[in-house]
This record gives sequence, C-alpha cells and structure tokens, in this order.
Amino acid sequence: MPSYDCFGELLDPATTVLLTVECQQGVVGPDSALPELAKEARSSGALANVARLVADAHEGGVQVIHAIAERRPDGRGASRNARLFRAAERLPVQQLSGTTAVRLAAPIEVAEEDFVVRRLHGLSPIQGTEVDALLRNLGCRTLIVTGVSANVAIPNAVFDAVNRGYTVVVPTDAIAGVPSDYTPAMIRHTLALVATVATTDEVLACVSRQRRTVRR
Repeated sequence: MPSYDCFGELLDPATTVLLTVECQQGVVGPDSALPELAKEARSSGALANVARLVADAHEGGVQVIHAIAERRPDGRGASRNARLFRAAERLPVQQLSGTTAVRLAAPIEVAEEDFVVRRLHGLSPIQGTEVDALLRNLGCRTLIVTGVSANVAIPNAVFDAVNRGYTVVVPTDAIAGVPSDYTPAMIRHTLALVATVATTDEVLACVSRQRRTVRR
C-alpha cells in the first residue's frame, strides 16, 4: 500500500525524475559478479519492473537517470575503506570502465535523452556524483528510486535524496537485495519511514493519471 491514500500530486511528470541504480550487466546481468543478487533481481521481477518504469518514463516525458558503479582498470580513485570494496576487487567479474559489465542490463532500454552517471568511488549514486546538480537543474521535486541493492546502494540513495530536500518514491517491487526476505524488511522498517512506498503498478497508474490531468 502507498504511504498516502493518494500520492499522485507527487508524480507530476514535469518535476519527477526516475533513477535506476546499478542496473548494469556486471551486477544484474547473466554474467554478474554477484550471481545471487542478479538471480533475485530477475526472479523477483524487480528488473522487469524497472524496465517497465523506464519505458513508461520515455513514453510520458519523465526524465531518467541511470547510475552506474565502475572502476578504472588500474583501480585509481576507487574506495578501499570498507570490506565491501576490498571483496569487490577479488570478484571474477570486474565493473571496469568501458566494458560490457557497466552497460545497462536487458530488458532496460536507454534513450538518447537519458543521463548515464558513472561513479568511481563510494556507496551512493548521489553523494559525490553529479546526480544532485542534474536533479536541481532539471527542476526535480520527486525522485523515484529503483534498482539494486536494497542492502546498500538503495538506502544510500533514498537517504541522500531526502537529506537534499527531494521527495522520494520507492516502487517496492522494483528494488532487490539479498537474501530475498531482507528487502521487504528494509522497506517496512526503514524506507517507509522516509519515502513514499508503492508498487510499480500503483506508480504507473498515478503517473498516467497526472498526465491525463495535465492534458485537460
């Protein structure tokens, strides 16, 4: 259920931006560095729902930003101050700049008007990247956050966006983490306290309703 009975006013296409987080081949694709996470993103339907939201955004004029995590082949500038970063260095698939691992994963389609923002360090797609400046320049008031993982990058993105004054909407079936029962717990006990949560169908219905209202 949505956090509000009606949250359609939050999803004005002119002031809403859709953010996909680390929906790249090396993370959620068939040859993922994190096969358990990739399997969950696909089997849960989360990746397919991200693709639905992106396709609808393209059709309806909602701006899309894709946040990609990558590293240089020489590792320069990469973070090493957490176990997660050091473990990533030993994975068989590396998220190296310019490789297929850092391309958007199917079935998500990238349009010419999309922004693709790449970061070389840290845990957040917003902190330390150009995403915040882009959002402000685009006149964003509401940020829809999708992708992976519910363990780390998604809560980082939500907290960073809220701390910067944006209203955040999280489609609960368009994010994924591991194990499978962690994501609903994270949503219920953490994300729902700071963001509006709803299903993909509810978000799409509200955006569609807003479009019809604008056209009248």
